[in-house]
Amino acid sequence: MTLSSADLAAIWLTFKLASLTTVILLIIGTPIALWLSRTRSWLRGPIGAIVALPLVLPPTVIGFYLLLTLGPNGFIGQLTQSLGLGTLTFSFTGLVIGSVIYSMPFVVQPLQNAFSAIGTRPLEVAATLRANPWDTFFSVILPLARPGFVTAAILGFAHTVGEFGVVLMIGGNIPDKTRVVSVQIYDHVEAMEYAQAHWLAGAMLGFSFLVLLALYSSRKTKAGWS
Repeated sequence: MTLSSADLAAIWLTFKLASLTTVILLIIGTPIALWLSRTRSWLRGPIGAIVALPLVLPPTVIGFYLLLTLGPNGFIGQLTQSLGLGTLTFSFTGLVIGSVIYSMPFVVQPLQNAFSAIGTRPLEVAATLRANPWDTFFSVILPLARPGFVTAAILGFAHTVGEFGVVLMIGGNIPDKTRVVSVQIYDHVEAMEYAQAHWLAGAMLGFSFLVLLALYSSRKTKAGWS
């Protein structure tokens, strides 16, 4: 038994979705995490709670509200239609939006912890040397928080690969467009094609193990264990 062309297409789409989502999350999650780690504003609690919502909300709830928002009667859906872009539901772009929202805490929280662990002393030293904010970030914060970025990237990518509820709600099940690996496994099981489901599920199991192995190995190296 080998993987079918539909299975390979789902794997490629999943890899593309997870890669793009991880890059976007690192870009937008970094300033959010940096602000959450440094601010004393009363907004820190509410914004932190909003970022962490996907940790406790069922994926179908997030997918449902995204479906309403991005659909033809939603605010964003009406805006994209007025711009001649159509709706973002049941499209790869919609999958990216849903994945970014659903995987956000898995990127923001490791970054926030890494930034908090730096403390204020290195930043104060950089300020005494008249380093501007960009120099401070790239020369001080980024090198010190590198393990946090590695963890955030690994978790964000892996969590996106494992999505099911959100992508099914907002993207449906369109071959070569929105059918990712998790949905493909569901299709195989629904059609009682257990051999094909075993191949894909086994690949997901192996991938998940390797991700966790890489994550814990990086933490072991950081801690200096033997």
